[in-house]
This record gives sequence, C-alpha cells and structure tokens, in this order.
Amino acid sequence: MSMSGRFTPPPYPDAAEADRQRGLRTLTHVLYALYAVYWLTGGLSVLVAIIVNYVKRADVAGTPYEAHFAWQIRTFWLGLAGHLIGVALFFVVIGIPILWAVAIWTLYRIIKGWLYLYDSKPLPNPRGWF
Repeated sequence: MSMSGRFTPPPYPDAAEADRQRGLRTLTHVLYALYAVYWLTGGLSVLVAIIVNYVKRADVAGTPYEAHFAWQIRTFWLGLAGHLIGVALFFVVIGIPILWAVAIWTLYRIIKGWLYLYDSKPLPNPRGWF
C-alpha cells in the first residue's frame, strides 16, 4: 500500500512472469540434457530428470513447457517399458534389436523435443509416440 492508503501493484509484474518463464525454459533444457546423457550415467541422470519432472509438473501447468514435461515423462515410461522387454528377451537374441530400437526411439524423442524447445514451439502431440 502507498502512503495514501491505496493499493499499488508491485513494479513490473510482467518482468516477474518473464523471469519465471525463463527459469522454466532453462529447467526444461536441463531436463532434456539429463535425458540425453542417461547412457553415460548408467541411467542415474534419467532418474533425477523424472523426479524433477514430477516435482515441478504443477509449476509448468498452463505454460508452453507443460507439453515438454508430458513428452519427457512419456519418453521415460515408454522407454523403461521397452528396456524391460528388451532385457527380458536379451537371451533369446530378439532383445538386442529391441534394445537398439528403444535407444534410437529415445534419442529421437530427446532430439525432437529439444529442437521444439529451442525454437520456442509447443510439441504438436506430446502424448503421441512420435
């Protein structure tokens, strides 16, 4: 409140929202990076990423980053299912091409999502397979 007793809005409310949006964009980039290096970390980075996805999910609701979070979460769960199937069938030899296919599919989704984020475009179908 000002000295006259009237309410005065905080200065530059749009600046605060712009800072929040920038922070969410940076976080989404970091999460794509964590997904991208999961091969190098033995899967540890993807566990960190999925936990952050779920913890920060409410913060991105209604923003352009909501679709990216849905895309990342779906990539995790479908990739995990594919990896489990591939490992289960590994000794029957068919598991090897399944694991390769899952790795390529996961890489494709990481690259596609990250490029859409870089171009500041929403993902057209975040709940789709491709």
